[in-house]
Amino acid sequence: MSVFGDPATQMAFSVHENKGVFALLLGSGLSRAAEIPTGWEITTDLVRRMATAQGVEPQDDWGKWYFEKEGKVPNYSELLAQLATTPAERRAILHSYIEPDEEDREEGRKVPTSGHKAIAKLVRDGHIRVIVTTNFDRLMENALRDVGVEPTVITSPDVLQGAEPLTHSACYILKVHGDYKDARILNTDDELDAYPDAYNTLLDRIFDEHGLIVCGWSGEWDHALRAAISRVRNRRYPLFWAVRGDLKGRGKELCESRKGLTVPISDADTFFVKLVEQVETLAQSKRQNPVGVEMLVNRAKRYLAKPEHRIQLSDLISDEVLRIVERLEKSDMGSGGTFSAEEFQRRVEVYEGATEGLAKICGLVGRWGDAAQIQFVVDAIGSLVDHAGLVNNGSTVFLNMRTYPAVLSYQACALGMTNVQNWSQLHAFMGVELDTGYDGTMRMIDAVSPSLWKGEKKELWQNLPDFERRHTPLSDHFADDLFETWGKAFRSSTGGIVIDCLMIETLTAIRYLETNDIAALRSAHESETDRNYIWSPVRRAGWDRNFRQKIKPKFENADFLRALTDGGFGRGDTDFVVLAIESHERLIGKLHWSW
Repeated sequence: MSVFGDPATQMAFSVHENKGVFALLLGSGLSRAAEIPTGWEITTDLVRRMATAQGVEPQDDWGKWYFEKEGKVPNYSELLAQLATTPAERRAILHSYIEPDEEDREEGRKVPTSGHKAIAKLVRDGHIRVIVTTNFDRLMENALRDVGVEPTVITSPDVLQGAEPLTHSACYILKVHGDYKDARILNTDDELDAYPDAYNTLLDRIFDEHGLIVCGWSGEWDHALRAAISRVRNRRYPLFWAVRGDLKGRGKELCESRKGLTVPISDADTFFVKLVEQVETLAQSKRQNPVGVEMLVNRAKRYLAKPEHRIQLSDLISDEVLRIVERLEKSDMGSGGTFSAEEFQRRVEVYEGATEGLAKICGLVGRWGDAAQIQFVVDAIGSLVDHAGLVNNGSTVFLNMRTYPAVLSYQACALGMTNVQNWSQLHAFMGVELDTGYDGTMRMIDAVSPSLWKGEKKELWQNLPDFERRHTPLSDHFADDLFETWGKAFRSSTGGIVIDCLMIETLTAIRYLETNDIAALRSAHESETDRNYIWSPVRRAGWDRNFRQKIKPKFENADFLRALTDGGFGRGDTDFVVLAIESHERLIGKLHWSW
């Protein structure tokens, strides 16, 4: 097959070019990798349990045994109806198959898989907004919350009546068969034969207004769902059906009636991970001269490897600064003009496209460089800040954005240092003083760290596509999007970019508090008033549970604290660091969007 006729590539291109247009239809196949059994596996296990209770000897194939005894294939709905006469009883039976116990969690069973996490990324980035699922479990919701997306979840007509409207929801999940913790789950043939009118109206709208990607659903059962897809007449957007092997029976008939394309897959996890990779690749294809950026990175690596190449490294960085300045001097980047969400998005793309090469070099220097080489980065950031300060008339937003290349370079270098835990260099780097012109002399963290940069305003960065509901849009853009991609050029594969970004944010708060002495921290700590903390910048740590689960415990480790204070943090005093973290967490506790 020609690469241009590959349905997977065609699907990825459609998803990338039509943000928010496609809905997902997810079946039990998605949850299979989490070791949540499929409907057939539950069916045969119900046969086993019923037969065992009646004294039947163990069988190699319980489905075959049932067929031989009853003369028909075991039916999940019939068995469940025989075992339990009420919805509450049926829910209790399902609970044991779906809810993870402590052992499951320890061994990674019945928790979100790479497929769920990939879908969550597509939702977070605005590519997918609507999910229809026949699954009872909550793996999809958990994966979404892990990336900061709070979905609107519809599990019954009653919930639908009072739910946030579809058009206003960042992510809308319709669980057509209900939720396993709700006694109103649908299981039997009678329950699945027809949906309530409210569901039919909603499904008609979803399938009419969206393209559809089907995965993990055979189309063989779920009569009402199949009927909802069949009755939609419009073909505004395509249908893609991911399938292992050949699509058969009623599913094949349904796909053909909608003129859908089948996408061969090995499993649901691999399918969605690959889809994310393809969409990200398409986004990267819009970069300015990606080959040139790669060459810059390779040159920087060679120069860093040998001390005698310091002059070449310095020249390489200086040349990139000049190239950035030249691009930003063009008329389309002037500080005048009218602000709009579209213009803001365009400028962000220009700034990031122009700065990508320098930022990746700064990341490499942060990870591998010595003090002299890091000074090249400091000089580059200083030059970018100096250039930004040459213009002081125009839109405040556009004026503040002129230092965005310096912020990108700072964050990349800090990430490189954090990746190898070079705390002494990071502490010194944060405290370097910059001449910012109109604003006077400021420490690096106050001028260009993402936490304190004057261009960081929440309402501004909420103008990024599908970021209007983000609590910390700039932090999220850096951790979830930009440096997740750029960081591959200078970070090791160990550890997550989100964790490193949260660590930098936390260390920024400590560094900020170092303008106080320990007595001031103790006084705030012992205060009996509501203001029992000293303010420090809080961004993503205010809502991301990774802060409490993975960052804060590090500060309870004596060896880690010693390494930080040996590097200069907390004025070299572990008690200062402990008090600073406590002050920081108390402030987080005051935020309405914290845990």
